[in-house]
Amino acid sequence: MDAKAEFNNRYAFFSEITGLAMKVHSKYHYGLLESAYEAALKYLLEQNGHEVSQQESLPIYWEDVKLDHTYRMDLVVDGNIIIELKAIAHIDTQHRRQLWNYLNLTHIEYGMLINFSPTGLYSEWYRRNPETGNIDRIKLL
Repeated sequence: MDAKAEFNNRYAFFSEITGLAMKVHSKYHYGLLESAYEAALKYLLEQNGHEVSQQESLPIYWEDVKLDHTYRMDLVVDGNIIIELKAIAHIDTQHRRQLWNYLNLTHIEYGMLINFSPTGLYSEWYRRNPETGNIDRIKLL
Protein backbone atom coordinates (compact mmCIF):
# COMPACT_ATOMS: atom_id res chain seq x y z
CA MET A 1 0.00 0.00 0.00
CA ASP A 2 1.41 3.42 -0.90
CA ALA A 3 1.89 6.14 1.74
CA LYS A 4 -1.17 8.14 0.67
CA ALA A 5 -3.50 5.13 0.82
CA GLU A 6 -2.00 4.05 4.16
CA PHE A 7 -2.51 7.55 5.61
CA ASN A 8 -6.12 7.71 4.38
CA ASN A 9 -6.81 4.19 5.67
CA ARG A 10 -5.42 5.09 9.12
CA TYR A 11 -7.96 7.92 9.42
CA ALA A 12 -10.89 6.24 7.64
CA PHE A 13 -12.98 6.43 10.82
CA PHE A 14 -13.13 10.23 10.37
CA SER A 15 -14.69 9.72 6.92
CA GLU A 16 -17.11 7.13 8.28
CA ILE A 17 -18.34 9.42 11.06
CA THR A 18 -18.59 12.39 8.70
CA GLY A 19 -20.65 10.25 6.31
CA LEU A 20 -23.08 9.39 9.11
CA ALA A 21 -23.30 13.06 10.09
CA MET A 22 -24.10 13.86 6.45
CA LYS A 23 -27.02 11.40 6.63
CA VAL A 24 -28.32 13.23 9.69
CA HIS A 25 -27.93 16.62 7.98
CA SER A 26 -29.65 15.36 4.82
CA LYS A 27 -32.63 14.17 6.84
CA TYR A 28 -32.99 17.09 9.28
CA HIS A 29 -31.28 19.93 7.39
CA TYR A 30 -30.47 23.09 9.36
CA GLY A 31 -32.50 24.64 12.14
CA LEU A 32 -32.84 22.02 14.86
CA LEU A 33 -31.21 22.23 18.25
CA GLU A 34 -27.78 20.66 18.58
CA SER A 35 -29.25 17.98 20.86
CA ALA A 36 -31.43 16.60 18.03
CA TYR A 37 -28.43 16.14 15.73
CA GLU A 38 -26.52 14.62 18.65
CA ALA A 39 -29.23 12.02 19.36
CA ALA A 40 -29.52 11.05 15.69
CA LEU A 41 -25.75 10.77 15.18
CA LYS A 42 -25.42 8.69 18.36
CA TYR A 43 -28.10 6.33 17.07
CA LEU A 44 -26.41 5.89 13.67
CA LEU A 45 -23.00 5.37 15.24
CA GLU A 46 -24.39 2.66 17.52
CA GLN A 47 -26.15 1.04 14.55
CA ASN A 48 -22.72 0.87 12.88
CA GLY A 49 -21.20 -1.00 15.82
CA HIS A 50 -19.64 1.86 17.78
CA GLU A 51 -19.81 2.33 21.52
CA VAL A 52 -20.99 5.90 22.15
CA SER A 53 -21.22 7.97 25.35
CA GLN A 54 -23.47 11.02 25.16
CA GLN A 55 -22.95 14.15 27.27
CA GLU A 56 -20.05 12.49 29.08
CA SER A 57 -18.93 14.40 32.18
CA LEU A 58 -15.47 15.90 32.24
CA PRO A 59 -14.62 17.12 35.75
CA ILE A 60 -11.98 19.78 36.32
CA TYR A 61 -9.18 19.35 38.86
CA TRP A 62 -6.71 21.66 40.54
CA GLU A 63 -3.80 19.33 41.19
CA ASP A 64 -5.53 16.45 43.06
CA VAL A 65 -8.64 18.39 44.08
CA LYS A 66 -11.83 17.97 42.07
CA LEU A 67 -13.40 21.40 41.53
CA ASP A 68 -17.09 22.27 41.47
CA HIS A 69 -17.15 22.54 37.70
CA THR A 70 -17.81 19.91 35.06
CA TYR A 71 -17.80 20.11 31.28
CA ARG A 72 -19.96 17.89 29.10
CA MET A 73 -18.54 16.33 25.95
CA ASP A 74 -21.22 15.86 23.30
CA LEU A 75 -20.20 12.39 22.11
CA VAL A 76 -17.27 10.09 22.88
CA VAL A 77 -16.96 7.27 20.35
CA ASP A 78 -15.21 4.01 21.20
CA GLY A 79 -13.45 5.76 24.08
CA ASN A 80 -10.95 7.43 21.73
CA ILE A 81 -12.78 10.05 19.63
CA ILE A 82 -14.41 13.18 21.04
CA ILE A 83 -17.10 14.67 18.80
CA GLU A 84 -18.07 18.28 19.49
CA LEU A 85 -21.26 19.23 17.67
CA LYS A 86 -22.50 22.66 16.68
CA ALA A 87 -25.63 23.94 14.93
CA ILE A 88 -24.54 27.48 14.12
CA ALA A 89 -23.92 29.70 11.10
CA HIS A 90 -20.12 29.28 11.14
CA ILE A 91 -17.27 27.83 13.20
CA ASP A 92 -14.89 30.19 14.95
CA THR A 93 -11.69 29.71 16.96
CA GLN A 94 -13.60 29.56 20.25
CA HIS A 95 -15.41 26.44 19.04
CA ARG A 96 -12.15 24.78 18.07
CA ARG A 97 -10.60 25.68 21.42
CA GLN A 98 -13.45 23.95 23.23
CA LEU A 99 -12.60 20.68 21.47
CA TRP A 100 -8.85 21.20 21.90
CA ASN A 101 -9.33 21.75 25.64
CA TYR A 102 -11.33 18.52 25.89
CA LEU A 103 -8.55 16.65 24.07
CA ASN A 104 -5.92 18.08 26.41
CA LEU A 105 -7.92 17.47 29.59
CA THR A 106 -8.78 13.86 28.71
CA HIS A 107 -5.64 12.91 26.75
CA ILE A 108 -7.96 11.31 24.18
CA GLU A 109 -6.11 11.15 20.87
CA TYR A 110 -8.77 12.09 18.29
CA GLY A 111 -11.37 14.81 18.02
CA MET A 112 -13.96 15.98 15.52
CA LEU A 113 -15.76 19.28 15.28
CA ILE A 114 -18.98 18.91 13.28
CA ASN A 115 -21.28 21.80 12.41
CA PHE A 116 -24.80 21.33 11.08
CA SER A 117 -24.81 24.74 9.38
CA PRO A 118 -27.30 26.47 7.08
CA THR A 119 -24.93 26.00 4.12
CA GLY A 120 -24.33 22.28 4.73
CA LEU A 121 -22.39 19.96 6.97
CA TYR A 122 -18.90 21.06 7.98
CA SER A 123 -16.34 18.95 9.84
CA GLU A 124 -12.78 19.30 11.07
CA TRP A 125 -10.64 16.41 12.28
CA TYR A 126 -7.88 16.56 14.90
CA ARG A 127 -5.24 14.34 16.46
CA ARG A 128 -3.57 15.02 19.79
CA ASN A 129 0.03 13.82 19.68
CA PRO A 130 0.45 11.69 22.82
CA GLU A 131 4.17 12.50 23.13
CA THR A 132 4.08 16.27 22.65
CA GLY A 133 0.48 17.16 23.45
CA ASN A 134 0.31 19.17 20.21
CA ILE A 135 -3.00 19.11 18.39
CA ASP A 136 -2.78 18.75 14.62
CA ARG A 137 -5.53 19.10 12.06
CA ILE A 138 -5.92 16.00 9.88
CA LYS A 139 -6.75 16.26 6.18
CA LEU A 140 -7.03 13.20 4.00
CA LEU A 141 -4.60 13.15 1.09
